[in-house]
Amino acid sequence: MTDVAPSSALATASASAPPAAPQKLDDLMLAMDVVDTLRHQENLALKELDDDARKAELVKRLRQIYAGQGIEVPDSIIEQGVRALEESRFVYTTPPPSLARTLATMWVDRKRWSLILGSAGLAIAIVGGAYQYFVVGGAERAATAARIEITETLPAALAKAERTALDEAIAADAKARAADLAGRGKAALARKDVPAVKASLADLDGLVATLREVYQVRIVSRADVRSGVWRQNPKSPGARNHYLIVEAIGQDGRALERSITNEEDQTTSKVKIWGQRVPQATYDQVARDKQDDQIIQNTRLGEKRRGELDVRWSMPVMTGAITKW
Repeated sequence: MTDVAPSSALATASASAPPAAPQKLDDLMLAMDVVDTLRHQENLALKELDDDARKAELVKRLRQIYAGQGIEVPDSIIEQGVRALEESRFVYTTPPPSLARTLATMWVDRKRWSLILGSAGLAIAIVGGAYQYFVVGGAERAATAARIEITETLPAALAKAERTALDEAIAADAKARAADLAGRGKAALARKDVPAVKASLADLDGLVATLREVYQVRIVSRADVRSGVWRQNPKSPGARNHYLIVEAIGQDGRALERSITNEEDQTTSKVKIWGQRVPQATYDQVARDKQDDQIIQNTRLGEKRRGELDVRWSMPVMTGAITKW
């Protein structure tokens, strides 16, 4: 009798034992269908799974459901489906919130997130650019413009205005006036007082306009307008103030508007005709000239020449005027 080693016996037994048969895919699919059927009748399933008797009743009902559909499902598959429902197999359970879950979700939906993040980045870039341009850049541009104005623009404008005024001025008082206004502007530049510099520029422009004016002050000699009037002097009872009614006639023969201050109420207005105060002797002289034929032969009371500030009077006049009579 030949002895057999244990290891050989085990090997022989293992070789002769049939291999475990793998579970068929059809059986697995049927089990999943059973679970799905149970899930559609979840309320019933939960009740029927309370104890073995009810579980058996549930298996019986499921067998009837599939038989009614013409599907032959082995009891083992139905029982496997019932156990799978109890064990929550074939059921996807959402994992709890976590950073990993969030990152995984974003990766799966990365196309949509790329659009969202790209749009957000673009919006941030636009807002940042707009802020940089309009707020930061605007402040910088304003500061640069202010610096250029006080260091370049206004000095150049003031120098030009001074030169123009001095070129136009002929009379000594006109030149002195131009130099005074320019000096005020330069002092304002030194202390960086922009409004004061601009005020000096405006005064210089006004001076130039005055220096360029050319006209004659003529006594009005028309049938519809009085040539002279007199008023009681409020400061000297019984005394009179005498005025000749005049107008400024330009080189084109038309009356010019003048800014005249009414000495009676201190109001200033632009008028084309006003009463110039004169001594009584001048007033009487003009009255005699008009009395013989109602025409004033010598109507020129004064003349404003270019480059001068004041009118050169042809007859004696006094300071003061009226705009209403």
